[in-house]
Amino acid sequence: MRQLSIPGAWVHEPEVITDGRGSFHEWFRASDLDAAAGHSLGLAQANFSSSARGTLRGIHFADVPPGQAKYVKCVRGAVLDVIVDVRAGSPTYKRWEGVRLDDTGHRAVYLAEGLGHAFMALTDDACVLYLCSEGYAPAREHGIDPLDAELGIDWPRDIAPLLSGKDTAAPSLAEAQEQGLLPSYARCEAYYARLRAGAPAPVRAGELIP
Repeated sequence: MRQLSIPGAWVHEPEVITDGRGSFHEWFRASDLDAAAGHSLGLAQANFSSSARGTLRGIHFADVPPGQAKYVKCVRGAVLDVIVDVRAGSPTYKRWEGVRLDDTGHRAVYLAEGLGHAFMALTDDACVLYLCSEGYAPAREHGIDPLDAELGIDWPRDIAPLLSGKDTAAPSLAEAQEQGLLPSYARCEAYYARLRAGAPAPVRAGELIP
């Protein structure tokens, strides 16, 4: 696991073994993620999406606690996966980093609770798997306009973005901050510390963290 420029985000770059039969690689190893994040990924849900070229999903994030950490891999085609620091008060607030995920290099990314996530499909039938630490809970889920000029994400200019109605209507980062939707960096850090300490159960939204 290689740390990205945003604290709480890593990329896994596996060794891919190929021969006349095809290829083999390890796309997830719990011990590697445990060593990087300092705690285990509590798997609560696994998602799959397929996307036409140009599909732009995100920027999505969830309230912390408990948030939703994600381990993301593209198993067919290619996507530009983008992690955005939307944690208010973070030293890297507003920073984004993009990683190409595809079916040749077989990289995967992990992003901690509170970070924003988006991707654009660079090919037709781009298929993405997500391992999630928490199940989907609509009341705790939020989004930010992935085309927000303040963030300035460098999406491919030769591909017209295709957004859902929900993502098109998502607020800008500034609007989300004004509405009190963004996760607090201090609260996220406290939650990460609780996970590293081996808390017996995840903290739910509204519960105080000592």
